[in-house]
Amino acid sequence: MLPDGSIEATHLWKRFRADSRRMLLRDNLGRIVRKVTRRDQADWRWALRDINLHIEPGEAVGLIGSNGSGKSTLLKMLTGVMYPYAGKLEVRGRIGALIEVRAGIHPDLTGRENAYLYGSLLGLKRAEVAKRFDDIVDFAELGTAIDRQVKWYSSGMQMRLGFAVAAFLEPDVLLVDEVLAVGDALFQQKCLDRMRVVLEQGTTLVLVSHDLASVESICTRGIWLEQGDIRTDGPIRTALRGYRDSVEDETALRVKTNEPVRFSYCDIRGLDHPQPTTSAPMVVDLDFTTERTGPAVLHIGVTEGTASPVFTARKEIYLGWAGNQIRCTLDQLPLPRGRYALWVGVYDTDGHPLMSWAPAKQFDVTGPDLETPPRAVVMAAPVYVEHHWET
Repeated sequence: MLPDGSIEATHLWKRFRADSRRMLLRDNLGRIVRKVTRRDQADWRWALRDINLHIEPGEAVGLIGSNGSGKSTLLKMLTGVMYPYAGKLEVRGRIGALIEVRAGIHPDLTGRENAYLYGSLLGLKRAEVAKRFDDIVDFAELGTAIDRQVKWYSSGMQMRLGFAVAAFLEPDVLLVDEVLAVGDALFQQKCLDRMRVVLEQGTTLVLVSHDLASVESICTRGIWLEQGDIRTDGPIRTALRGYRDSVEDETALRVKTNEPVRFSYCDIRGLDHPQPTTSAPMVVDLDFTTERTGPAVLHIGVTEGTASPVFTARKEIYLGWAGNQIRCTLDQLPLPRGRYALWVGVYDTDGHPLMSWAPAKQFDVTGPDLETPPRAVVMAAPVYVEHHWET
C-alpha cells in the first residue's frame, strides 16, 4: 500500500467529446452520418494519453506546458473532480486543492463557515480547524470580512480564502493551479513562501503555473506535458529547458522570412567575462541586414522562454543599406542563475513590424548560488534596467 502523500498513475487516458451540446440541425445530421458510417470517433479529443507517473511523499512537482496540454485536466483528476477514461489513478492521504477561484468554497456560506466545512471534508475535527483558524484569517487578510457571505467577496478575496484554507489545514497532498495569478504581486509572494513551508512539513506539492521562475524556485521535479503526452519527466531545470527550447523553436517557425529586416549576427556576453553574470553588466551586439532605409524602432527583451519579457529596452535607429551594427550595454543584470532568451523586434515609426518579435539567441547567466534555485520574486510588470546604446 502506498504511504500518505503518494500519487500513482498507470496508463492514464482521458478524452472529451467536442461540441457535444450543440443542437443545430446540421450538427445533429452530421453526427448521425458519422455514427452510421462508424466515424463517430472524430467527435472525441484526447486530453491525456497513456500517462504514467509516480510521486513520492514530500516531492515538489511542477506541471508545465502550453495552454491545452492537459495540465489542469490532470490536476482535476488528482482531486477526484474528473475520472479517467482508462487506466488507474491513486492519491493517498488528505488532498488540499486550489484549482479554480471558487474551488471548495460555497458562495452562500461565510468565510468562517467555509473554513470549517473544508476542514470537515479533509477529515479534521472542529477543534483542529479552530486551532488553525486565526492563522487562516491573518494569511487571507480578510479581517472582519471572514463573517460575510463569500458571494460578496471579490475574486481576489475568494482566492486568498481558498488558498489559506487549503494550505493551513495541513493536507498530505497540495494541488495548486494557475489561480494564484488572480492575487496581487505581494500576495503571490506570500503564497510562494507558504508553499515552501508546507514542503518543509512533508506535504506533497503539485504546482501548475506559467510563471517559470516560481516553478523553478519551488519545485525539484518537472513534468512537461504537450498535447496530452509527457514530453519530459525529470529534474526541474531539465524540464524547463526542454519547454523553453520548444517555445522558442515554435515562435521562430512563425516568423515571416520575407520581412524587410533580418538578423545577420547576435552575440551576448558579460562586460569583463565571456558569460553574463548576475548583477554585473551584460553586452548585446546585434547586426541586421535590410531591404529598406529610414527610421525605425528596435525593441529587445529577455524572457524565460515565453514571449512575455522580464525586462525590455528600446532604441530609435536609422536603417541603412551599408549595415546596421548596434550594441546595448545593460548596467546591472537583474537575473538569477539560469537559462534565458533574448527576443528582438524591429518596427517602423507607425508600429508596423519590419522584423517580428521573436527569439534571437539563448544564453546562460552565472551567479553566486550554483546549487539551489534562487528565491523567486514575483513581478507585476517588466522591470526597468539601466542601459545605454552604441551604434
